[in-house]
Amino acid sequence: MKEFLLIFRRDFITKEEQPSPEQIQNMMKPWQDWMGSLAAQNKLASSGNRLASDGRVVKSDKIVTDGPYVEIKEAVGGYIVVKANDLDEAAELAKGCPVLNIGGNVEVRGLVGMD
Repeated sequence: MKEFLLIFRRDFITKEEQPSPEQIQNMMKPWQDWMGSLAAQNKLASSGNRLASDGRVVKSDKIVTDGPYVEIKEAVGGYIVVKANDLDEAAELAKGCPVLNIGGNVEVRGLVGMD
């Protein structure tokens, strides 16, 4: 089986798009259920991490700017690594991601070893 990175994105800037504390609490169970299902199928290679909303971008001219999103409102919120036979199967696994229920999206990318 191959490994695939699932990258979770959603609107992190627009005040109207931010969930309330109650909504955040209600979102936890679907995430736990989905990731538990992946683990039960032996498809979860790494539970990844959530990412902080602030960051920096270092450009080729060594300039550092606030980031990671200067011009866009959509940001990466986290990631996991799944095991699948191919990109299509990994995309099918991504269809269960709870971020899709709040207007987000999941980018699916194959991981390529450095060797």
